[in-house]
Amino acid sequence: MRQVISLPHADPGTPDLAGPTAYLRWVGKGQWRTLVVAITFGIVWLVSQALFPAAMGKAIDDGIIGADPGSLLLWCGVLVGLVVISALSGAFRHKYAVANWLQGAFRSAQLIGHHAADTGEALTRTVPTGDVVATVSSDAMRIGGLYDVTARFVGSVVSYVVVALILLRASTTLGLVVLIGVPVLVACLSLIVRPLQRRQLAQREEAGRLIGLGADTVAGLRVLRGIGGEHTFLQRYAVQSQSVRTVGNRVAGYQAALDAAQVLLPGIFVLIVVWLGARFAIEGEITAGQLVAFYGYTAFLVIPLRTATEMVDRATRAHIGAGKLLRILRVRPDQVESAQTRPLPTAPSRLVEPRSGVSIEPGRFTVVVSARPEDSAALADRLGRFGSEEGGATEARLGGTRLADAPLAELRRRVVISETDPRLFTGSLRDELDPWGVHDDATILAALSVASGDDVLEALPGGLDNEVEERGRAFSGGQRQRLALTRALLTDAETLVLVEPTSAVDAHTEARIAARLTEARAGRTTVVMSASPLILDRADDVVFLRDGRAVATGTHQQLMTEHPDYRRTVVRGEED
Repeated sequence: MRQVISLPHADPGTPDLAGPTAYLRWVGKGQWRTLVVAITFGIVWLVSQALFPAAMGKAIDDGIIGADPGSLLLWCGVLVGLVVISALSGAFRHKYAVANWLQGAFRSAQLIGHHAADTGEALTRTVPTGDVVATVSSDAMRIGGLYDVTARFVGSVVSYVVVALILLRASTTLGLVVLIGVPVLVACLSLIVRPLQRRQLAQREEAGRLIGLGADTVAGLRVLRGIGGEHTFLQRYAVQSQSVRTVGNRVAGYQAALDAAQVLLPGIFVLIVVWLGARFAIEGEITAGQLVAFYGYTAFLVIPLRTATEMVDRATRAHIGAGKLLRILRVRPDQVESAQTRPLPTAPSRLVEPRSGVSIEPGRFTVVVSARPEDSAALADRLGRFGSEEGGATEARLGGTRLADAPLAELRRRVVISETDPRLFTGSLRDELDPWGVHDDATILAALSVASGDDVLEALPGGLDNEVEERGRAFSGGQRQRLALTRALLTDAETLVLVEPTSAVDAHTEARIAARLTEARAGRTTVVMSASPLILDRADDVVFLRDGRAVATGTHQQLMTEHPDYRRTVVRGEED
């Protein structure tokens, strides 16, 4: 069977964030073609089934009671035709219903993924990690589920109207019972759905907390083992698990009541209609064939009734999920593209940061030293236009252009910041070091050598094809740091800012990295935040920060001789 759609979407689009209903409507518009096809097949599927009793009734009245073999064969043929139509339309309805479910789920999951990449740390500051994970793994699927049931729901409504019109023509009383009775039953079921919705929302909140707690525990597992804190976190996880179980039991009670009502209420409805039909048949108001047809209609109406209830349940879950998703999508990134961008200078230019008074000359190897590492790390964020802009946009300038006014894509390409806490993701080592796939193996190995990571590669049985575990947890801190440095070098950025790139390696490895780094980056702007004498010895320029401000600039030897505070900072770093 030919594939209907291509997933994931090339572009998930720009969502409507006005509210959960608006978002669900927007998702539906994005897949209206497959929705229309699914609805068409859904109508044909259920209406053909709704006509089964009519064909059976005519076969009984005209063919059996009327003793007309020709009519019997005719209506039996009609019944077989309806069965074939129902089977074929049902198969295609299911195919397109699954396509709608996947499109809605994938679109929602992609939006979260893209938004998480755009917002970065701003997202985790606003929304717990567990909520983000639960939204992708659970809520996106529930949103997709709404479009799965849509075709059956529309088919149910149309088939319900068809059956009601047929019954009204045969018996006004029975027709009115069906027309009024089905909406009343759905209204009765909604009395259970509303409290169920509140409990489902509570369950979703507790499950999100549990996932977040689990993610935080796994992320800090090595530290927990080091301080013997596993038992404490295990207790916290057990307590939260019990909270989820308790809330789940409350949901299960109402869900069970809803499932039971879906069987009980339609059953009572069928009994009422059959009893009335039997009375009318005895009194001669309807024929035997019509009585059989009425029973078939009431049995069939259980399908629209249950589908309507399922639609309410799915819509409730989707509405809750959409609300959670919107909470994520409404988080604003720390950096937003300026309305009127200005291009950066085409040639390498001086990088100036007014708040600290630091000036970085192009094409030179500059090391920034600070007694407080957080000051130099904050400077690196401002040089790369990272971090929150709540205190105002960065005033750093490249040449005469403010970084806050530059196009973000161009800035990220030309000025690359490598943080002190390297982050590795799941995938092959080759893809980890060269995410864009623009370098050959020789270039990757050369960059790895500059970062003194040859031994890391040699220890991997699969080489560059070896799978990197989540967060790179199979590597030591020093290995992760060298792999992150390799990744930064492969960007071939015009300006490369490295924050404590050798803090987790030994002195011999650090000396090799310092020598190779200055050689590999010769002629290009490189800024290193470090107080290591091994790196400072290789620097063209050294900037010393005190309380976040540049108080001295020169070579390492000059500052060691002329600036006591600098000397104390560097000597202390060497002792550490």
